Parts: sequence; C-alpha cells; structure tokens
Amino acid sequence: MQIFGVDIGGSGIKGAPVDLERGDLAQERHKVLTPHPATPEGVADGVKQVIDHFADARPDRVGITFPGVVTGGATVRTAANVDKSWIDVDARALLSKKLGGLPVTVLNDADAAGVAEMHFGAGRGRKGTVLLLTFGTGIGSALFSEGVLVPNTELGHLELNGHDAEKHASTKAREDHDLSWEQWAHRVQKYLAHVEMLCSPELFIIGGGISRKAHKFLPLIKGIKAEIVPAELQNNAGIVGAAMAASRA
Repeated sequence: MQIFGVDIGGSGIKGAPVDLERGDLAQERHKVLTPHPATPEGVADGVKQVIDHFADARPDRVGITFPGVVTGGATVRTAANVDKSWIDVDARALLSKKLGGLPVTVLNDADAAGVAEMHFGAGRGRKGTVLLLTFGTGIGSALFSEGVLVPNTELGHLELNGHDAEKHASTKAREDHDLSWEQWAHRVQKYLAHVEMLCSPELFIIGGGISRKAHKFLPLIKGIKAEIVPAELQNNAGIVGAAMAASRA
C-alpha cells in the first residue's frame, strides 16, 4: 500500500510517499508555496500539486497535517497562520474531494511530527512527559505522557510578554526582527522556562526546519531543567507522522 504524507505550513506545503518500515521518505519530498491568502480551496490546490508531482506513485491513502486544532480527524477549529475561513471546515472531506476521493486523514501538524519523533526519532523509548516544539512560521506543540499523545495542545499561543509566544520566539520572529542567534536563543529560553513551569517535561524535542541548525542556538539556552534535543527527523517529521496517521486510520 502506498501511503503519502503532506505537511501544510504557513509558508510551504510539502509531501512525499513514506516508507513506514524505516520511518523515512520513500522519495525526495516536493514542496510548493502556501498561497496567500491561504484559503481552503487554495491550500487544497497546493496539496493536489504536491501529490500530482509523484505521477509514478499513486497513493492509496494520504495523511495531511494542518497548522491548527483539528477535531475528530476532520474539523478545523483554529487557523492562526492560514486564512480564518478554514475555521469549522471539514478538511477531510474537502481534501478527499480535491484528491479524487482518496481516503484522507487530517491532524495537527505538531502532533504529526511528535508521533513520528516518538516512534522513529528523538523520543523513541522515552517515557514520562515529553514535549515536542516545532519552530517555524509559528510554534507548534505535541505533548506526550508515557508515550500517549495529548492532542491539539497549541502551546505556541501561550502568552509571553503580552503576546502569543510564537510572535516572540518563532523562527519567523527571528527573521522578521533580524535577531542574532544569541538574541533568539534568549527568547526561546524564556519560552521554554514558561512551558517547563506549566508542564514539567523530562524532555524537550526541538523540531521544524530550524532543527537542522540546532548547534547554533541550543548550546546558548541555559537554566532549563529538562533535557533539550533536536528532532532527529528534522523537517520531515510532519510528513512521516501524517503518513503514520493515515496508515492507522
């Protein structure tokens, strides 16, 4: 069975067929830019472009991540970094129709990344409380207790300095404000300290594209009691986790 994973982000939509035995991409991923405004129809077209790129590997099932709360594997409840017209949309029905009736599974993007990291990556075999945080256009979160996901935590929207934390400490915030690695690490440190106070994790896994550059900022973060490690699947974790969700549906 050919399972695809597609990861919808605030800046890009990327996907590939996934080898679920290895927990890795079966082919090099394809990426298109997220349309602006990122309306349901526009984003669905982007997802179709990604799938159609792999003309030699027609999927049997597709797992798709969404940057917001998704309930019941279908209904979008929040849309911080895409168009607000997504709210209350049945994303599963919309995307399945766009893909010609293919079976589709939809879940929160950070939750998908977390599931992949807990099974194949930095969280493999870890018990207790583990928190994966994805830093990108926003900050996504996936919370695990004894290996079990607590879905849709959305801890990037905690208040920090009077604003959503992701407005202060996301990768986009670093780029928008032209912050040095030291300056950005200080913001991330404040955010991690706040989350640690609330959740007391034994392990933080830092994901998203920025995980490829973990050596530039993780050593600068001080005073956090929990272990902090970069995601092993890096920015492919969401794709792999989406495919895992589709295979289990």
